[in-house]
Amino acid sequence: MTTRDAAPPLARSGRRFDPRWWQICCLSGLLTYGLFWLSFDVPAVQVAATIGTALGVQWILTRALKIPTFEWKSALISGLGLCFLFRSNEWWLAAVTASIAIGSKFFIRWNGKHIWNPTNFALALLMLVTERAWVSPGQWGSGPTLAYAMACAGGFVVNRSARSDTSIAFIGAYAAILVGRSLWLGEPMTIPFHRLENGALMIFTFHMISDPKTTPNTRLGRILYASLVAAGAAFVSFMLFRPNGPIWALAALSPLVPLIDHLLPGSQYEWKRPTTGHARKGTEHEPMDGRSRDFAPGGAVGAARA
Repeated sequence: MTTRDAAPPLARSGRRFDPRWWQICCLSGLLTYGLFWLSFDVPAVQVAATIGTALGVQWILTRALKIPTFEWKSALISGLGLCFLFRSNEWWLAAVTASIAIGSKFFIRWNGKHIWNPTNFALALLMLVTERAWVSPGQWGSGPTLAYAMACAGGFVVNRSARSDTSIAFIGAYAAILVGRSLWLGEPMTIPFHRLENGALMIFTFHMISDPKTTPNTRLGRILYASLVAAGAAFVSFMLFRPNGPIWALAALSPLVPLIDHLLPGSQYEWKRPTTGHARKGTEHEPMDGRSRDFAPGGAVGAARA
């Protein structure tokens, strides 16, 4: 019996379990933990408005643009991500933010890919245009046990979606910058380690920057991109003295992805057939016309990682 004959039916068909299911389970569990154990200051009406609006806008735009498949999983992931990070005293602003996040998936695109991670785009835009919206990075605390648990859960998700290289490159580069800065300033190592023991940083690392539909197509491109975002996050935090450095850096540097894809071409990602981007066009990993499956019949309408 050959290796090909011995392969399981799932591998022979080239189809794999949609990793968004893992992400939904992971994010739902973390949100439940935050609401009931850590007592997040998020009213139930805001959670309902965020998730309900995300699903509703996804459905409306799917019907309006005559897209054959209503991809509720991507919308739910966007809604869960906003429930984690977005804060406001006005619940209706959460609905506006969710609308912007979902709308950006449909209308802000280049070559079949999102330019910005939807959740990142909506958060950055709302914080820019109004002082009534903010991100609460400290709500998770800084306990090493929680950070470790979130890293493990998030690592499982990105591994299923073939984007663990992005997360590893970002957190490795960011940790190196933090440690190097502390060594240069003569600070004790407890300071950079404390900064890394942050739940919000783990959410960003494993559920936002690792978005397969907004990262470069090749592994080399993703490592370069993640390293640039890490450097940008440090610049925002230590040179501009602003909080939420990773979120601002990702929003500012996301437009570089089309350039990186042009310089380092590779196959685009498909949710139901995750690849690392090394397959060439015309193989089983990518449609012959090179387009994303987002607007193809039965394709997935974008990824909304948080």
